Amino acid sequence: MQNKVVEYQDLGLIDYKEAWDYQTNLFNSILDIKSKNREQSTSSETLNYLLTCEHPHVYTLGKSGKKDNLLLSESELTTKNASYYEINRGGDITYHGPGQLVLYPIMDLDNFFTDIHKYMRLLEESVIKTCKYFGIEAGRVDGLTGVWLGTNPFEHRKICAMGVKTSRWVTMHGLALNVNANLDYFNNIVPCGITDKQVTSMNKEVSENLNMDEVKKILVSNFAELFDCKLIIK
Repeated sequence: MQNKVVEYQDLGLIDYKEAWDYQTNLFNSILDIKSKNREQSTSSETLNYLLTCEHPHVYTLGKSGKKDNLLLSESELTTKNASYYEINRGGDITYHGPGQLVLYPIMDLDNFFTDIHKYMRLLEESVIKTCKYFGIEAGRVDGLTGVWLGTNPFEHRKICAMGVKTSRWVTMHGLALNVNANLDYFNNIVPCGITDKQVTSMNKEVSENLNMDEVKKILVSNFAELFDCKLIIK
């Protein structure tokens, strides 16, 4: 039986490692239920979670990334009050920090659909619809993951990065939408390993800072609509 209820938690500003550990615990708890169902021929319901948060300054490198795409030494990281982690999601290097809205779905896709491509496109669509709500025309770039602005290849600029991990159709990690982000921190990396594209933020595009709680509300609402799920707030 499919469970389309998703427990929503807003973690606020939280250390990256603390949030990663919390995600991992939820992720493993779902996998444990699935393992027991398979081994014991039971049909216990699996749960789904949606987390939103912001992180202090941190750079994270995905499994397919190159550490050379971090352009800072350890001492320079300390000077910039930033952390660095090599993590278990897909993708290359990215930055998280205050003013950036991070969304982590930890869900059993057996409750929805077993199609990773569809999952990624729906995540992108939730951001595209959110940007549109705030008067920003966003879309996709062929061959590249994430959400982008600009129709001319020479003017493409990334507003949302994505990277996920899945196991037995259970997801973790997710997306990072630049809302009021300090874009200077992106100068210290080759974002997502892409050398010929720019990075942008919603506040830069509309020339004013946005209310993070409002952006969060719209993004979560769009996510729930696109995934046809029922959110319960913890």
